[in-house]
Amino acid sequence: MRYAIYFTPPSDLFLTRVASSWLGRDAVTGVSWPHPKVAGMTQNEVACLTVAPRRYGFHATLKAPFRLAEHFTADALSRMAERFCREVEPVIVPTARIERLGAFFAITSENRIEKLDALAARVVAVFDKFRAPLSEREFQRREPDSLSAAQLRNLQNWGYPSVFDEFRFHMTLTGPVDAADRGRVAAALEEHFAEALSAPLEIDRIAIYREPEEGAPFVLQEMFELAASKNRRIA
Repeated sequence: MRYAIYFTPPSDLFLTRVASSWLGRDAVTGVSWPHPKVAGMTQNEVACLTVAPRRYGFHATLKAPFRLAEHFTADALSRMAERFCREVEPVIVPTARIERLGAFFAITSENRIEKLDALAARVVAVFDKFRAPLSEREFQRREPDSLSAAQLRNLQNWGYPSVFDEFRFHMTLTGPVDAADRGRVAAALEEHFAEALSAPLEIDRIAIYREPEEGAPFVLQEMFELAASKNRRIA
C-alpha cells in the first residue's frame, strides 16, 4: 500500500466537477463520470488520453506516492497531517491555465508563487520521515538516466525528482500526447475548462490518498483544511 499527500479541491467546486468529468472519475467521492463531448474529439479519445491521470484523481502532488516506513502507521501519518495544517496558511493561485508540460497537459499557475512553492517544500521535508526508502524497482521506474543532476539528487534524497527548485505546481489532465495531436487536445481542454478557470484557485487543504494495492486507483483517506480554515478534518 502506498500513500500520497495531495492538494485536491472540494468535490462541489465547479472546477472539480469539470475536471472529474474530463477524467471520468472523482477520487474524493468515488463517483465515475461520463467523459465530455468536446469539439474535435470523441469521448473514447478523451477516455484513452486520461487513463493515467484518472487513476490518481484530480490533484496537485505535494508529496509523491510512498510506502510507509516500517516504524510508522497510517494513524501516525494522519495525526502529523492534522498538526501540520494548524501551522499553514492557505495560498491563492490568482490565475490558473491549461499548459503543456513536456508531452502531457495540466492545469498550472500562470506565475510562480513563492508561498505555494514554500508550502510544497515544507510538505516534502516534514513528511519525509514517513517514507520508506525507494526499492531498486521504484528507483528505476523514475528513469534516473533521463534526469538532470538536481533531479537525480532529489530522487536519491527525497524519493521524487520534482521537489524544491524542481517543483512546479500542476494538476495533470492527460497522459503523454503525440505531437500531431497536441493542437487538437489543447483546443479541447481550453474549451472544456474555460469557465472553470475564470476564478482564482484557493489552495486551502491537503489530503492523504492511498493506493490500496499496486496499480489500483488512488482513493481519498482523509482531508484537512489549512489553518485559516479552522483546521477541520473534513473527510
